[in-house]
Amino acid sequence: MDCISLDKKKQVVDYFLQKKTLIGKDFIEKVNNNFDHKQFYYWLFDKLKENREFCILDQDALSIFNEGSSVNWLDLEKRKALDQKASRQQDAKKQPESKDEKHSSVQEEMDASDEAADRSSTDMCRTGKPCVKVIASYDEEPKKKNISDFVYLFNRRYEALKKILMNRQELQNLTSISRLAGKKDRSTCSIIGAVLEKSMTSNNNFMLTLEDQTGVIKVFVGQNKPELFEIAREIVLDEIIGVSGTSGDNIIFANNITLPDIPVHTEVKKAPDESYALFLSDIHVGSDCFLPEEFNKFLSWINGESGNEKQKELASKVDYIFIAGDLVDGVGIYPNQDTELEIDDIYDQYNECARLLNKIPKRIKIIICPGNHDALRISEPQPVLSREYAKALWDMENVVMVSNPSIINIHSSSGFPGFDILLYHGYSFDYYVANVETIREKGGYDRADLIMKFLLQRRHLAPAYSSTLYVADPNKDHLVLESIPDFFITGHIHKSYVSNYRNITTVCGSCWQSTTSFQEKVGHNPEPARVPLVNLQTRKVKILRFDK
Repeated sequence: MDCISLDKKKQVVDYFLQKKTLIGKDFIEKVNNNFDHKQFYYWLFDKLKENREFCILDQDALSIFNEGSSVNWLDLEKRKALDQKASRQQDAKKQPESKDEKHSSVQEEMDASDEAADRSSTDMCRTGKPCVKVIASYDEEPKKKNISDFVYLFNRRYEALKKILMNRQELQNLTSISRLAGKKDRSTCSIIGAVLEKSMTSNNNFMLTLEDQTGVIKVFVGQNKPELFEIAREIVLDEIIGVSGTSGDNIIFANNITLPDIPVHTEVKKAPDESYALFLSDIHVGSDCFLPEEFNKFLSWINGESGNEKQKELASKVDYIFIAGDLVDGVGIYPNQDTELEIDDIYDQYNECARLLNKIPKRIKIIICPGNHDALRISEPQPVLSREYAKALWDMENVVMVSNPSIINIHSSSGFPGFDILLYHGYSFDYYVANVETIREKGGYDRADLIMKFLLQRRHLAPAYSSTLYVADPNKDHLVLESIPDFFITGHIHKSYVSNYRNITTVCGSCWQSTTSFQEKVGHNPEPARVPLVNLQTRKVKILRFDK
């Protein structure tokens, strides 16, 4: 293992110090320059709350992390305490015991038994369910951005998607754009580039302008190739694509367009036991259009207080609830919103939301990401919900807060890797409904599956720059889908839809708000109070209705 550099050592120490965590000398000596300290932090502390005590890390914590175990620092300390007690008990067996010593020994055995019971209940990832691991959640300190940060952001995006495209068999004879400049003789070639411009010629053919890090070139897509022409119809600015064709004088005549896309899986991953996850979105507590009667029907069912015996049995097997943003309606989100609020204080909105969610059984893990109505910046990626505004939610013991977007692994156990859940509120959806003809023609807001498929094919949650507001992180584009999830969960458009794309289960959550005046103006047709419920053992999805 390479030694850690001084700069990396300072970076790791400073990061953990900000998190109220000290690092022992044996810990820092065991890591190298590739050590991902942020991932380690999420692994170790994702279940802890704001008021955790000061912690000191040593090499034991690093060893457990490298083994892939799931523990928190409290469990680590308990394990050490048990080892020390066991050692003391072994030493004590060698000595004659007095009355007091016998009493102490019995008490230590009882304590050890209690500690073991604690581990079996908190370290559920080893024993079965419910198990939640945060794989990726944005956590960067806010700071001033400049133009160069955006340049780095788009370079990182290009590099990440180029890496995916380079593995495609369709892209033979791959070259850079600069190597084609000035070549007048025709030859077969392939390039990877970002779409800089898209236009229609006088003869109704598409002309694309592609850019890579070396130059710019035109790409001609003729309507005499119908399948290729349809792909070109859906192309949006800024997305990264591969093109194969014949080169001319600073132009490529396209024979094939390759999207990053999702590779075809051979089988659908299924859990070894029967367990359920359900998906909520867009609760909009505080709005005068919030539906308390319908939401209370849901709460009654999840507590096993309503429904027939089969429905009650289903409720008893729910282990995970995902909430894909817009927990509250917010304040000042749009002009004159105050006239449409039942609760006009943001703190009171989150307190009321927490009061409702507290009625969900504590055995169920609730995973929450923010949306564009929540009290934080609208730029993506959005960090976790604010502790200041949503303290009542943070105080709930069964809540896991994640960013928008984020990746969460659930239900892993010995011999089963669990399911990777991609959670994204869906703020970019509005742009693609408005700007992609095929989505608009086939149903627009009524076809969440088409929007989600479109984004999966691009391996990006907002490929067009104007489809959302970006946080210019120069190190990484957090909206690139570098890994392949088992589930893709969204909300935002207030209409539930379930589908499948290349063995990824795509789920768009419903809402708990009736039609607003804004939705009436733009022709939205929400379908509130519907809850997608998935059987993790069979991957079958039902949509439960609480609007009747």
